[in-house]
Amino acid sequence: MSETKKIAFFEKYLTLWVALCIGVGILIGHLAGDDISVLSDLEIYNVNLPIAILIWLMIYPMMLQVDFRSIKGVGKAPKGLIWTLVINWLIKPFTMAFFAWIFFDQLYSAYIEPEMAGEYIAGAILLGVAPCTAMVFVWSYLTDGDPNYTLVQVSVNDLIILVAFVPLVGLLLGITNVEVPYGTLVSSVVIFVVVPLLAGVITSKIIIQNKGEDWFKKEFLPKFKPVSIIALLLTLILLFAFQGPNILNNPLIILLIAVPLIIQTYFIFFIAWFGGRKLKLRHAVCAPASMIGASNFFELAVAVAIALFGLDSPAALVTVVGVLVEVPVMLHLVSLANKWKY
Repeated sequence: MSETKKIAFFEKYLTLWVALCIGVGILIGHLAGDDISVLSDLEIYNVNLPIAILIWLMIYPMMLQVDFRSIKGVGKAPKGLIWTLVINWLIKPFTMAFFAWIFFDQLYSAYIEPEMAGEYIAGAILLGVAPCTAMVFVWSYLTDGDPNYTLVQVSVNDLIILVAFVPLVGLLLGITNVEVPYGTLVSSVVIFVVVPLLAGVITSKIIIQNKGEDWFKKEFLPKFKPVSIIALLLTLILLFAFQGPNILNNPLIILLIAVPLIIQTYFIFFIAWFGGRKLKLRHAVCAPASMIGASNFFELAVAVAIALFGLDSPAALVTVVGVLVEVPVMLHLVSLANKWKY
């Protein structure tokens, strides 16, 4: 990796911002007490409005980067894309469900009530079925990945989310004996994937036609990066304000949740990396493929967990802890990919 390549300030210290937001959120929840219900009760069709707005603001800037025109050239080197799809849709969701079951249902049985274990597993499954969309561009850049091919990988994954996310989540949640409200699940995908994706595609098309692609990429897109991160941090503050009593009553829970998520991340990375090497993928394709597999579309996972299980649910807490652990782990995987560059 070139010495001049550095992760942006906010992304580099995202774990610190997340940790601070956890503290601020818990403090607000503790001080506000029952008054926090004023915000938690702002719902339409079981969707919390403040959280929904913030999550939409997180996801929309990411969808602006999706360029389906890039898919046209995929036939020239399909092997890397096929491997990405195998990892993200045929391996990762099932290994996540397995690790979650082992830890939350078996190893943690002395710490987590049996009736709650299913929701913790459900939160992990939602992370596992949502392949990374935004941060993967950062990881690809830092590992000298092919930016155009990375864009293809992300764009195709976004298309597959539209049709595969709901049935796969339904299948895996069914295994955990968690009742799946399919209407809520489908509406969540429509609200938090379909609508921002269409809005992003339409916005980018209009701006490129009027201002040109160079202006769109160099002037317009950078302005939206802070919007996405600020919305994420505000969402975390609200979530932990609602989750405050649960965490204060069981402060060990965040560490317990982090362990299987970290193991899953390394496990998937090693499968993707060494499998890609075996398939003779070039480094510029293998590295981002491994990063996409290891990381998660946690914004979607958070949104769906809240819609399905509620703001103060164990499932929502798992998806938020996923944000906390992802950046430091992914930065370590970036260093491994660069160390093993071939």
